[in-house]
Amino acid sequence: MGLDIRIPIGLMFSILGMILVLFGAFGNSAIYQRSLGINVNLDWGSVLLVFGALMLAYGIRGGRRAAAAAKEAGAGNQAGKQSRPNGH
Repeated sequence: MGLDIRIPIGLMFSILGMILVLFGAFGNSAIYQRSLGINVNLDWGSVLLVFGALMLAYGIRGGRRAAAAAKEAGAGNQAGKQSRPNGH
């Protein structure tokens, strides 16, 4: 089949989450005074990073399952063709 949509979505969210986590960890802490000292970039970056990692993991796992199912179906079709009598 084609590309599983979870893989590019997972990559996008993981990259964006990593950017926010890095900015929140190494950025100027004075900018968080308006948000009552809460490092919003670090918090939401970690959320996006976890979501992206889950999407990537499910996408890769789903691709492996689909490949294994296709391999089993292909082996089953070959066995079925050999067991049929000629002329059918």
